[in-house]
Amino acid sequence: MVEKIVILGGGPAGITASKMLRKNKPDWDVTMVRPEPSSLIYCAIPYVVEGLLEADGVCKSDDIVTETGTKLIKDSATEVDFDKKTVKVSSGDELPYDKLLIALGARPVMPPLEGMAGAKNTFPVKTEEDLRAILKAITPGSRKALVIGAGNIGIEMAQALKKRGLDTYMVEMAKHVLPAMMDGDMVSEVEAGLRDKGIDLITGVGVDSLERRGEVVSKAVLSDEREIVLNDEGEDDLIIVSVGVRPEVDILKGTEIPIGPMGILVNERMETGVPDVWAAGDVCQYRSFLDEEIIGGKLATNAVPMAKVAARNMMGTNWTYDGFVNGAATVVDPLRIGGVGFSEETCVKKGMKVVTGKGKTTTRFPMMPGATEVTVKLIFTEEGKLVGGQVVGGEAVAERIDTLTMAIKAGFSVKDLMSFDYCSQPWQTFFPASNAIVAAAEDGWSKL
Repeated sequence: MVEKIVILGGGPAGITASKMLRKNKPDWDVTMVRPEPSSLIYCAIPYVVEGLLEADGVCKSDDIVTETGTKLIKDSATEVDFDKKTVKVSSGDELPYDKLLIALGARPVMPPLEGMAGAKNTFPVKTEEDLRAILKAITPGSRKALVIGAGNIGIEMAQALKKRGLDTYMVEMAKHVLPAMMDGDMVSEVEAGLRDKGIDLITGVGVDSLERRGEVVSKAVLSDEREIVLNDEGEDDLIIVSVGVRPEVDILKGTEIPIGPMGILVNERMETGVPDVWAAGDVCQYRSFLDEEIIGGKLATNAVPMAKVAARNMMGTNWTYDGFVNGAATVVDPLRIGGVGFSEETCVKKGMKVVTGKGKTTTRFPMMPGATEVTVKLIFTEEGKLVGGQVVGGEAVAERIDTLTMAIKAGFSVKDLMSFDYCSQPWQTFFPASNAIVAAAEDGWSKL
């Protein structure tokens, strides 16, 4: 039987589901509705801004959707009738469906600061439109940039703007950078690296308001009463806002689709509770793998497995998604930084009793050219179960985070990690005598 499938959204979740459905059900009629002109690799935006990549090079060809036979409609969905099983788009056309996947993603949060609404030199960082607006805003007359938020994208944007020759300020309300991913005791070297690059990093302070001169922000007033003056030599200085995202659910409000503070409510099969309707990716609200509490997880690396679960279940199988562990990474060159699971600070806020361990080695045999230090921090419950890990070093950080992700999902204990078998090779690891993950586990075990 030919099924009519409509997918709302053309990001990682939508693309993943469309490819899987067409591969496994080639007779099915799959249509994707995507409002954007192209599917952007949005984590590459900072590298376009700095000049390393071209904008067109990070916009995926439509072939990634259409080569499998999926029909692509570049339009915005305006209404879904779940009784009639139709999707209306802004052109006025109605698309019938047998099964629907909602993968509308999320949009950037623009904080309700006095002076921000309508300012022409404030920019979020998410879409192709945002990217091209930022590129257009950086002119020979640009002198300064303010980045609000020191998460992964904020840090990468600050470095990009500095490389473009702008005097760059970065303000983070938390006590340290990367507060959602790292503990303070793991980022001192990261913060030093940002300052060494000439970025004026201000932590533990928020932006209270923005002062305007016409449509242009001329001053940012911080919560400690400091002021950052912008556009004192023109009108081409800019503000980048990177403080998070919210689910794109406007067209679903007031419908049968259940919506929570962080997005569409789904079960472990990615079902919404409305017959024949699934949801996946940033548009969803979901739980932590570790304690089953609702947690933020707006990452492409979460969206993809969620979409696979949804697609498999749309095809009639029984797959489940077990929750976020939120492995993520960033770069403050030459450092690579990554984290997964709960940080120690998060555990303290949750009232969890934990112990931590640290291990440090070099990334290659110490006598090999290019050997750099790598530090691993592991977080264990008082029973010895691994709940989080962080890595800072010169190379192979993401690979270690992936290893720790698997260990968390497999329910590894401190003793399991102490017995972890590993390989050794002069160009790629430390001596056979030690491994940073094992060393961190041994340090943690000594405190239990």
